[in-house]
Amino acid sequence: MNNVQDKSSALTDNTLHWGQTFLVSIQHIFVSNVWLDPIFVASSAGLSLTLSTNLVNAIFIASGLVTLIQATKLVRLPIVQGPSAAFDALMINAGKTGMFPAAGGSILLSALLVFGLSVTGLLTKLVKKLTFAITGTVIFLVGVSLAGFTLSEFLGGSPSVSGFASPKTLFLATVTTSIVLILSLFGKGIWHKFSFLIALVVGDTLAGFTGMIKLSDLGSKPLFGLPHLLPYGDFSFDWSIFLTFFVAYSVAVIEALGVYEASASVLNIKLDQKRIRNGIAGEAAGSILSSLIGGFPTTAFAQNLGVMKLTGVHSRKPILLTGILLIILGFIPKLGAFLSLTPSPIIGGMFLPAAATLVTTGISILKKSRNNDTNNLIIGLSIILAIAIPAYASGFPGSLKTLLSNNILIGAITAVFLHICLISIPNIFRGGFRHDRNIN
Repeated sequence: MNNVQDKSSALTDNTLHWGQTFLVSIQHIFVSNVWLDPIFVASSAGLSLTLSTNLVNAIFIASGLVTLIQATKLVRLPIVQGPSAAFDALMINAGKTGMFPAAGGSILLSALLVFGLSVTGLLTKLVKKLTFAITGTVIFLVGVSLAGFTLSEFLGGSPSVSGFASPKTLFLATVTTSIVLILSLFGKGIWHKFSFLIALVVGDTLAGFTGMIKLSDLGSKPLFGLPHLLPYGDFSFDWSIFLTFFVAYSVAVIEALGVYEASASVLNIKLDQKRIRNGIAGEAAGSILSSLIGGFPTTAFAQNLGVMKLTGVHSRKPILLTGILLIILGFIPKLGAFLSLTPSPIIGGMFLPAAATLVTTGISILKKSRNNDTNNLIIGLSIILAIAIPAYASGFPGSLKTLLSNNILIGAITAVFLHICLISIPNIFRGGFRHDRNIN
């Protein structure tokens, strides 16, 4: 089976020459938030320029290495790796409270535990219990979770930001989204393949004419830099911080599994247990490296699947080059900073179609689950709680507030908990131990 799959992938690779491969890779980098997350976390946590630069370097290098290794040796799917958004709030809170050493220790220990579960095969045994109802719900919620971020970027930030929802901002965002949609749905050839990149170039050009891009901001960034080992000091350990990070890491693993499932569905191939075991082990190894050089966990990015679906380019070759380019960006902070100059409405305009396809991909996976009252309850209740609870998160104290503000985390935990209570435990009492994926 693997040989057949790899041959199919190779035929897709041959349809792209290196020039097109490079452009598709750039497209993937801009649509992913590999560069947005570390900049956002560094700014929100109030890090110094030195630590901010180190965080960006660490994320780029770890993401690039894992992307490269995953695509060639491990999961062998066209998936871009990057910082998991599940950790943004946790990292920001740790930075503001001076707890980065404890956060780094928690990430390292969580990644080591997941790596051990992966290489011993225990994780794949647990994965067999994850039904389409669970993975589909998670991917659906990833798309929903991007809605708030995407709309914020589309409108130019928050209402307190100058230019929020101004005619100029809405013009740039609308033009960018319109180009992506028109070229993705009706374009042919290179117009279809590079719809996101064309939208980016047009958007940035218009932004340049309107004065929304300021190259002077690059002056403070160094041309070349290396990440430092343990930049925040020696690791420390705090049980409460570890538990919150481990829960978030567990959800990131479920999210990654959902991305694997969605990617395999797009490619119309079977996702075997070996790919899953290798993929999660690779992500854990990347997270271990990231923690040691000042970053945070990496995971498979779902939004790049949206690019694949809309452009029709399913090749692994651009993903390999994406990994190489991310590593290069990690050693040249000024280039990474240059990426961040793209104005928010253009980012939002590009993300909007990609987020929409994630929602439909999640629905497609959910359709694979058996249509019965139990599954419908698991899916419906998980989505309702995931959307509703974060609105009340501000009323809870400390770490609980951080956890309850993450709708992906809430949805994943709810889906798994309901699955155990409504399916696994009843099956045990029936003497079932049947394969949930086949009957549910």
